[in-house]
Amino acid sequence: MNTAYFSAFAALAGSVIGGLTTFGAAWVTQRQQANVQWLLQEKTRRQELYQQFIEEASKIYVDALMHDQAAIPPLVSLYASINKMRVVSTPAVAERADKLVRMIVDTYFLPNKTLPELRAMTESGALDFLREFSEACGDELDALTPAVFHHR
Repeated sequence: MNTAYFSAFAALAGSVIGGLTTFGAAWVTQRQQANVQWLLQEKTRRQELYQQFIEEASKIYVDALMHDQAAIPPLVSLYASINKMRVVSTPAVAERADKLVRMIVDTYFLPNKTLPELRAMTESGALDFLREFSEACGDELDALTPAVFHHR
């Protein structure tokens, strides 16, 4: 075999390998960036869902503490939020949300709270009914955060 052909073949093979390597690196980088972007969008979407649920649940819980008649539409809205969570969230988050709504419904069957009773509940931490749900949400959102952005 002529050495000129060998040199040309080696140069061509080197160019092809270099081009494939560059293409492969660009493809991997692009996929990683797309994955990070998807994770951040998914995290934002879930944060908004959890924030809405927390706000609605808080309002309904206050109503349950002060009244013995439940307003049905807000409760149905909470269950709709739970079902959205079942689609996108971990089972732990959805289970805690469901447990929270059952607790709110049960509160309507208890005697209405007086101001001194509310104060005692505040001091004892009993009004922090969202803690388990919030912690489960935080754990899930941490898992969605790409390692580069992890600082919680």
